[in-house]
Amino acid sequence: MFRLGIDVGGTFTDFTLLNTEAGSAIHYKLPSTPQNPAESIRQGIPKLLAVAGIEGKALGFLGHGTTVATNMAIERRGARTGLVTTKGFRDVLEVGRQLRPHLYDYSQIKPSPVVPRRRRWEVIERLSFDGSIETPFLEESGAAVAAALAEAEVESVAVCFLHSYRNSDHECLMRKMIKAALPDAYISLSSEVLPEFREYERMSTTVLNAYLGPAMATYFEDFVTSAKALAPNIEPYTIHSNGGLMTAATVRDHPVRTCLSGPAAGVVGAAESARSAGLPHIITYDVGGTSTDISVVRDAKPTFTSDRQVAGFPVRTPMLDIHVIGAGGGSIAWLDDAGGLKVGPRSAGALPGPVAYGLGGTEPTLTDANLVLGRLNANALLEGTMPIDIGAARAAIENKIATPLGLETDKAAFGIIEIAVANMSRAIRSVTTERGYDMADFALFAYGGAGPLHAGELALECGIPRIVVPDAPGTMCARGILLSDIVHDLVRSAVAPADSVSWLDVCRLFKEMRCEGDRLLTRDGVLRERRTFRYFIDARYVGQNHEVRVPMEAIGQGDFRAFLKGFSEYHTLEYGYDIPGRAVETVNCRVQAIGDVTRPEQRFSQDSRSLDEAMTERRSVYFGAAWGWLETPVYRREALPQHKRIEGPAIVEEMSATTVILPKHSAALDGMGNIVIEVGL
Repeated sequence: MFRLGIDVGGTFTDFTLLNTEAGSAIHYKLPSTPQNPAESIRQGIPKLLAVAGIEGKALGFLGHGTTVATNMAIERRGARTGLVTTKGFRDVLEVGRQLRPHLYDYSQIKPSPVVPRRRRWEVIERLSFDGSIETPFLEESGAAVAAALAEAEVESVAVCFLHSYRNSDHECLMRKMIKAALPDAYISLSSEVLPEFREYERMSTTVLNAYLGPAMATYFEDFVTSAKALAPNIEPYTIHSNGGLMTAATVRDHPVRTCLSGPAAGVVGAAESARSAGLPHIITYDVGGTSTDISVVRDAKPTFTSDRQVAGFPVRTPMLDIHVIGAGGGSIAWLDDAGGLKVGPRSAGALPGPVAYGLGGTEPTLTDANLVLGRLNANALLEGTMPIDIGAARAAIENKIATPLGLETDKAAFGIIEIAVANMSRAIRSVTTERGYDMADFALFAYGGAGPLHAGELALECGIPRIVVPDAPGTMCARGILLSDIVHDLVRSAVAPADSVSWLDVCRLFKEMRCEGDRLLTRDGVLRERRTFRYFIDARYVGQNHEVRVPMEAIGQGDFRAFLKGFSEYHTLEYGYDIPGRAVETVNCRVQAIGDVTRPEQRFSQDSRSLDEAMTERRSVYFGAAWGWLETPVYRREALPQHKRIEGPAIVEEMSATTVILPKHSAALDGMGNIVIEVGL
């Protein structure tokens, strides 16, 4: 059987085809098609199947990750959306939390809501905090709003009533009225998208879900149709921002859960690969064409968060804790008004791409700088499938960066790399040292098309002693999809003092969510013996504003003491202290319903060869002012012998990426096929 993972990025679409019987994999890349992201999938699958010599019916699994939702939110290309809320709460979406994006930077402004005030309506109804009816739903008010929505010709509607996470009846009534007036409208109810307290975050998440819904539904319909035409025996899956898999039906209802779809797959793949190699603590470092994604994995487990922003808007759904910055191979180098060199966050993307690609790009990028310095093959990339115009890249850097700064071209190109690495190092510190982690305890797990290019300088900058570059690093996100389980995240708010009486309500909520999780996994076709459930309680001391997430082995009437003990331990871990005797209150109950997808084993084998046989050429490569231009051996990764030490400087090339081994660094291929670089700090 064959399993196919696809990652649709902003610059490239990556494919990994795994033969589960042989344990071998084929990796493939082609430029993304931003105007229609599904088109690159439609083009790539037949080409990959032809390379493998199989037909679509041989596929037993197809999963994909995508940044389409994130890009749509950033570029404000969502649907014409309306918002319906409780009378008096029309402006919650705009008022928010009264927080500035950057306290001392007055040039930074909050993004304007995706639903302007003229398309926000109020309905006469009101629920109390416990879900009881304070003001009955006035049907005349709801009907008038439904008529106004139809007159405004909205494509999508978000419904967010006060305290509907406790009682969804009023939102369901409103949906019926909207359906009668707008039968084709996409409708998102906050009680279904995020049944959790905190009105602003719940409203923001629901609105973004509605804003993305119509276009994402069209995209997924196109994707599923194309996939089934090529592989009729499979049901395609999509990676969730939490690292689990979702069916197409779940994605259509909850597109906001795909905002970190592609990067999450990479973290899952990196964590599993590092665990197999005996590396429990890693910093994942994924550099693509548009962005750099960084996350921390401790004890072989990725870290999670429920609070993050997407395009400046709060989104409160469980996600892997991934820090994203606008720095990638396509990041544009430019000079600010004071003549300072900047790199990113603007990117050349897939079109027009870097200048050297010859697709119309005129502004120098990080990729152009690496080509000019000899770090990338100046003849062609992707094993010769992408021709390169090195002269155009050099001219762009000279004219737009070097000459205005009075620098030689090679020094200007290296300056572009130094600025990009500085940006990346700040991002790494924000998720490590600023949270109390010592980077000397971690390995830098470098992947993505450009991660292995810059890992050496970054490790030196951050004091990370070891770098790990997996096999086919440019397709790690596609491979991570093949290592993910089906996961549904369920949440119910239960804000109450933690005592033996309220614990009975907590147990009841968990029982309800367990039943709902079973229903969802049944819909997904998961056998009962392949189902597992994880339980978490968000709790805090009375008077606190933020919660600590406490994992629970089980939830029963006799587990109350275990919860209090766990809360004390995790509060100490998070904040460094606990307060014995202080009253505790529960906030949210969470269940992860997991359908185990058998993880295929990819076996690594390498012919025993010498380094001389693996060398393809020597070329001049620039390593900064301290080293200048050095004659550097270039190796073919597929031909590298295991456990033979490579002394830097050296370049290792493969289809999906290029690895740079700096002077004074050394590397060797381990038994799992990873290039392990010792930085020698």
